[in-house]
Amino acid sequence: MRKWLIGTGLFVLAAAGGYWALRPAGGNANEPPYRTATLDRGRITAAVRATGTLTPVTTVLVGSQLSGQIVELLADYNTQVKAGQVVARLQSDQIRTRRDAAQADLEQARADLVVKNAQLERARAARIKADSIIRDLEAQRTRTSAQLADAKRTFERQDQLFNRSTGSQQNLDTARTQVEVQTASLASNEAQLASARTELKGLDADIQLAEGQVQASQALIGSRDAKLRDILIDLERTQIRSPVDGVVVQRQVDLGQTVAASLSSPTLFQIAQDLRTIDIYANIDEADVGRLKPGQPVSFTVNAYPNRNFQGRVEMVRLGAQTIQNVVTYTGIIRVENRDMALLPGMTANLQVVTEDRPDALRVPNAALRFRPVGAAGAPATAGTGPVALPDAGERAPRAANALRERIETELQPTPEQKQAIAGILKERRGNREAMAGLSPEERRAAFRTARNEIVTKIGAVLDPERRAKFEAIMQEGRGAPRQGVPGRVYVLDEAGLPKPVPVTLGPTDGAFTELLGGEVRDGAQVVTGGGPRLTTTPEPTAPRPRGPRLF
Repeated sequence: MRKWLIGTGLFVLAAAGGYWALRPAGGNANEPPYRTATLDRGRITAAVRATGTLTPVTTVLVGSQLSGQIVELLADYNTQVKAGQVVARLQSDQIRTRRDAAQADLEQARADLVVKNAQLERARAARIKADSIIRDLEAQRTRTSAQLADAKRTFERQDQLFNRSTGSQQNLDTARTQVEVQTASLASNEAQLASARTELKGLDADIQLAEGQVQASQALIGSRDAKLRDILIDLERTQIRSPVDGVVVQRQVDLGQTVAASLSSPTLFQIAQDLRTIDIYANIDEADVGRLKPGQPVSFTVNAYPNRNFQGRVEMVRLGAQTIQNVVTYTGIIRVENRDMALLPGMTANLQVVTEDRPDALRVPNAALRFRPVGAAGAPATAGTGPVALPDAGERAPRAANALRERIETELQPTPEQKQAIAGILKERRGNREAMAGLSPEERRAAFRTARNEIVTKIGAVLDPERRAKFEAIMQEGRGAPRQGVPGRVYVLDEAGLPKPVPVTLGPTDGAFTELLGGEVRDGAQVVTGGGPRLTTTPEPTAPRPRGPRLF
C-alpha cells in the first residue's frame, strides 16, 4: 500500500512539473490588449489648494504712552469691549500731585494778571489827570498872555500921556508894574506847563510798562495753562482705553506689572475689531496665482472641526511677493463670515479655491491623456486653462512650443527631415528667449512678436506646399479669437484594434478628469487609458549548461 501511494504521488508531481514546463506563455487569448474608458459627462471643479492662517480683519494693538505700574485690570481674554472703555489703569498719584501744583501756579499767574491790570488802569488814570492839568495850565497861560497884552497897552498909553505932561508918574509906574507882573506870571505858566508835559511823558512810559507786564502775565498764564493741560493729558493716559469695539484676543500685562515706555510704546492688549468677519491669509504658489480672481468661492476646513466645511470668497491677492528658499508665493486674502464665532484667530485653514466649475462637462480621464503607445513620440499632454499658440512670453513659452510641435506632428505628419528642422527652429527660439532676460516687459513683448513671425516664416519654408497650406491654416486659427484650452492628444482603437491618435482641446481639470472642449471624439467614445504590448528585451542566446551525471 505504501509503495502504491508513493508511486501515485510521484506521478502527480511529474504531471504538475510537465504542465508547468509546457504551459502556454502570455495571458488569456480573449483578454483585450488595451484598457479603454468611456467619455461621459459630469461635473469638473478646478481648484487651487493652499494653506493659510485665520486672522482678524482689523487687529488693534493697545499700548501705553506712559511708564508706570498697572494698578487695575478691567479686561481679560475674550472680553467684549466698546470704543472708549477703560481696560486698565496705571498708578496716577504722582501725576495728580503735579496737576495740583500746576493748578496753583495757574491761579497765581491769574492773580498777578489782575494786579497788573489794576496798575495799568491807575497809570492810565494818572495820565488822564496829567493831561487835564496841562490843559488847565495852557488856559492859564492864555489868560496871562491876554493880561500881559492889556498891561502893555495900558503902559504905552500912560507913557504917551506922561510924555505930553498930561499923565502922572504914579499911573505910569503902576502900568509898568502890571506889565512886569504879567510877564512873570506868563513865565511861571510856561514853566508849569513844561513840567506837566514832562510828567505826562513819564505817565505814558508807566502805561507802556504796565501793558508789558499785563502781556507777560497773560503769556505766563498761557504757559501754565498748557503745562496743566499736558499734565491732565498724562493723567488721562493713565486710563488705558479701547480705541474700537471688539474682543480682547491677547493680554500681555498682569496686575502690579511695571510698564516701561521710555523708547517705544509697549503692547498691553490685542483687540480684534469684529470676529464675525474674519480673513484667511493664504500662501498661493506663483504657478497658481494667475488663476485667482476676486469673488471666487472658497471652501476650507480647520483642524478644530474636521467634518465641517466652511465657505468664503477671495477678497484680493496682494502684489507683494515673498521668496523663501527660492520659492515665490503671494498672499491671498479670503474673507469669511464667522457669524457663529466658530473660527478663531490663528487657526490653520486647508483651502480649496474653486477657479472653474463645469457642472455638465464632457470628461476624459487623465490616464487617457498620459497614455502613449509603444514607439510614440512626445510627452503626455497636461490639462489646464488659457490659450496656447506660438511661444510668446514668459514661462508659457516652453509649454506652448511643445504644444505647437505636437500639433504639427499630429496634424501635418511631417517627414523625418522636416521634423528635425522644425525641432532645430524651436530649439534656436529657446536660445534667443534666454537672451531677452534683461529687456523691459514692453521690449520683451515686442521681441517675442518679432520672433513669432520669424518662426512662422522659417517653419513654412521647411514644409512642402501641401503641409505649408495646412500649417498656415493652423496659424490663421491661432490669430483669430483666442482658443480656449490647450491642445492635447488621446488615442482610440481603429478597425484593426490599434491605437490611433486624435488631437483634442482640453479645458480645466480636477486631477482625475479633464474637460474636453473640442476634437474628433464625442460623448460615449472609447479612449485608450493603458495596456498594450510593452517593450521587451530578448536575452542573448547562451550555450546550454552541461548537465551532471544522473544518479538514478
